[in-house]
Order: sequence, then C-alpha cells, then structure tokens
Amino acid sequence: MCLSIEPGSAAVTTLPSDDGVLRCSWASREPETAYHDTEWGFPVGDDTRLFEKICLEGFQSGLSWRTILLKRDNFREAFAGFDIPTVAGFGEREVERLLGNAGIIRHRGKINATINNAARAVELIDEAGSLAAFVWQFEPDVPAASPEPVTTTPESGALSRALKKRGWKFVGPTTMYAFMQSMGVVNDHAPGCVTYEPVVRARERFTRPTPAGAVPLSSP
Repeated sequence: MCLSIEPGSAAVTTLPSDDGVLRCSWASREPETAYHDTEWGFPVGDDTRLFEKICLEGFQSGLSWRTILLKRDNFREAFAGFDIPTVAGFGEREVERLLGNAGIIRHRGKINATINNAARAVELIDEAGSLAAFVWQFEPDVPAASPEPVTTTPESGALSRALKKRGWKFVGPTTMYAFMQSMGVVNDHAPGCVTYEPVVRARERFTRPTPAGAVPLSSP
C-alpha cells in the first residue's frame, strides 16, 4: 500500500516507471526510484540508521520527500553521520554552523529538535537497550489494508505519544507513520509493486530486537 504521490501515506496504487517496471507511483523517477527499490520498507535494526530516519522525517515535515532525498548526503555530513552521542553533544556553535549550511534545511526548530532527540535517544537506549528494540514494539499485529490514503495509525499514535512523553520533538503521529513505513515496521508497498515481495521476504528473515526491560508502549 503506497501513496500515489510520495511516501508518508498508504494507498494501493502502482504505476510503470520509465524503465517499464511497476512500482509505487511516488517512485517513478530518481532519486526516489533507487530509494524505493533498496531502502523504503526494508526492516532496519541499526540505531544510527533509525535515528537518521526519524530526523529526516522531522525535517521533511511541510516539504516534499524529494527535497530531503536530494539533500540527504549533506544532512549526513552536517550531522556527523547521525552518530547519536556526537549529535547529542552539539551546542550553540554547531547550531549556528548548521543554520549557515545551505545544503540542508535551515530551520532552527528542526535543528534544535534533532540535537534534543539525540540526547533523548541516548536516554532511551539506556532504558530499552537500543532504539531499535523500543521502536519495533510498535509493529502492528495485523497490518491494516485500506484502498484510501492513510497517514496515521493507532500504532504511530502510540509511538508518537511514547516518544513525546520522553521529551522527543517533531515526532507527531503522521511523521511517525512515515518513519514506520521507511524503516519496515510495516510493508506499505502495493502488492503489485516490484519491491513488495522482496520486503515481505526481508521482514520474514528479520529478527525483531527485544527491549532490555519492561518498557511501556504509550502514555495515557
């Protein structure tokens, strides 16, 4: 199930790309095609990659995903490869440096949120053992199928509440659903899409991480 325009919503729709391959309709051109074919929806268990995905989804808020993809290498360079402890140590000097970087989205609130979230991620890793172990608790038992665009789910709302309770910023339920799609906690490729079955197989092989202790999934 994929959005007819870009990732971040679910709706069953595919279109042939320029190469004649049937893909989710938002992925008909580069760089979206390569991202769609090799990354989007494939399960991720690495904390650094998960943190990058959360941050980039936050930066995408109000913008097109294409804008973020085209700047992704710049983001990686600017934020030290999204190394969590390094970003958590950023101070005002780094904020001013980032605000002067034309290669990224120069939004003070989103930059500060990324630094804040890195510090909160350090705390969450101490709490749950890993960021991956915490996030994968929100995998739906039975994925909901809908022919209409879906931008939030009960699980994305629960993840949003759990992170906000722990002090995270720019992690609303819509942003968290886009994150959950991108990191493979759900498979929202359309059944006719060339990448649907590879993601199904990857999810079957993937070993879900488990939290180190009892971690509440959501706040009241």
